[in-house]
Amino acid sequence: MEDHQALARWAADCAEHVLPHFEQAEPTDDRPRLAIEAAHAWARGEISVTAARDAAFAAHEAAREVSQPAARSAARAAGHAAATAHVITHASHSASYAAKAATQAGADEIATVEERDWQYRQLPDHLRAKIFPASTR
Repeated sequence: MEDHQALARWAADCAEHVLPHFEQAEPTDDRPRLAIEAAHAWARGEISVTAARDAAFAAHEAAREVSQPAARSAARAAGHAAATAHVITHASHSASYAAKAATQAGADEIATVEERDWQYRQLPDHLRAKIFPASTR
């Protein structure tokens, strides 16, 4: 359970790192931010899995409604962060969408590498090999 909570926090941090891409495009839509907050709240034991999933669905709905690619990927990262409460493998999807948002915003491969390096440094040491096999980092 501790690893599950740690990955939910990490996924939320990954999503929050690129959230400005969404908030610049849709400054009045707080669904992705609420999903990130839900992931953190679930990891602290403050909300149920169902509440976190509801926040995840809302963030994914926001992603479907925005036209800017980096904003869409940032919202999807937030949705997967909250969904990590339900299924642990959503954490890696959150990180992938966050890297995609960084790439779309930066329009080059360097943005992807820099985002993945940042994500790697945020992850607890004992979980790094599980999330970042040597061939994907």
